Amino acid sequence: MRHTWLIAVAGILLCAGLGAFAFYYMSQPTTLTIAVGPPNSEDAKVVQAMAAQLARDRASVRLRPIIKDGGTRDTMLAIDQGDVDLAVVRRDIGMPKDGLTVAIWRKNVAVFIVPAQQEAKTRAEKRAAAKIQKIEKMEHLLGRRLGVVGRSPSNIVLLKAVLTQYRISADNVVILEAGQEAKPNTPGKVTVVQFDPANVASAIREAKIKADAILAVGPVSSSITADAIAAATRDKTPPTFLELGASEAIAERNPVYESTEIKAGAFGGAPPQPEETVETIGVNHYLVARRKLGDDVTADFTKNLFGIRQILTSEVPSSAKIETPDTSKDGPVQVHPGAAAYIDGELKTFFDRYNDLLYWGLMIFSLFGSALAGLASYSKSDDRLRRMKSLDKLLEIISSARSAETMQQLDELQEASDRIHGDMVRQVEDNTLDEAGLMAFQVSFEQSRAAISDRRAYLMNNPPRPRAAVASA
Repeated sequence: MRHTWLIAVAGILLCAGLGAFAFYYMSQPTTLTIAVGPPNSEDAKVVQAMAAQLARDRASVRLRPIIKDGGTRDTMLAIDQGDVDLAVVRRDIGMPKDGLTVAIWRKNVAVFIVPAQQEAKTRAEKRAAAKIQKIEKMEHLLGRRLGVVGRSPSNIVLLKAVLTQYRISADNVVILEAGQEAKPNTPGKVTVVQFDPANVASAIREAKIKADAILAVGPVSSSITADAIAAATRDKTPPTFLELGASEAIAERNPVYESTEIKAGAFGGAPPQPEETVETIGVNHYLVARRKLGDDVTADFTKNLFGIRQILTSEVPSSAKIETPDTSKDGPVQVHPGAAAYIDGELKTFFDRYNDLLYWGLMIFSLFGSALAGLASYSKSDDRLRRMKSLDKLLEIISSARSAETMQQLDELQEASDRIHGDMVRQVEDNTLDEAGLMAFQVSFEQSRAAISDRRAYLMNNPPRPRAAVASA
């Protein structure tokens, strides 16, 4: 019985240990790697602030930023190569084949800005200004200089897609390298000068070749776009904005873009700019996750992402631009099932997630309990069998005592009875002998002692007669 209880205790401790280990394992935070770039960009700042906030909140999901020098092209490759779990990508550069959308990171709009003309002070300046055609629509960019904010090739690709719609071939786009000299105007060509986004205002004002128009791609509230508008303001005269009347056609031909509008007054200022709503095209940055990333982990991350989004706005205002994607089947991008579950309010509860594990755990525990019960029952039946054998032996002692012929036989029977009595005492000490068994033993002991005592008295009073000698032949 001792072994039975030791096995039972060991089994209980094993189950408790497994349960504790499972609880500890499930309570550990999951760390996800996220690729973002380039260094010191607004996107990188948002991700770093997000990682710090999740750590402060001791969230179930943590982030480890991986900064990519090549920007969103490198982040896209990082997802497809399985190097990271999450990445910030730009749709027109390319969505990763192995990535599914978690959130709209930010919505960008293409803003074509025409700087205000400085007031001509002399007659010569007035005559020169009169000869220059004002840029009022996209076709007027031919033979002019266009400044593009940023050195990312994605903005050049967007520009060529727009110009192609207005019958300006990509072959007519001349891109100047950094520091390259060029004539102010190249007839029949659109000369592109790229400006450093780190200091847009001074880059535009101090450029050797002044831009006749400027292209900035970013959120409406982007500081880069605001700096470009400020640099295009001359003598308190605000710039004008080119409208892309063919934005829907551009989006139809290039599904990575979408037709959108810049609402009147969206850029602020005095008076608020633009004065009227401007039609243009937009392109989104997305936060994507590996296709094989678990639904539960992705759902937890999405929940934490939108939970801290507003908290981060005081530190990084652009984090407020993170939005939920369209989860419908005909949406523009495919959403990760885990993110869709949270967005659509179908997030699984603890019991929904671990229902199968709980079921099998209960089944195993039940089987284990049944095995322990069977083992205990077997042990009890084994003890009962041993007690029955002991009682049978006492009955044999009683029968043998009544027919014993010598004192030696009675002594041997007495020793056997004493051994059985000792076993009974040990069972009583171990609390393994029930009341009914104890009473049966007591009655049997009394009878065996009485039988031995009566036979002993009889033999003492009636010694056996010696046998007669047998005559030899």
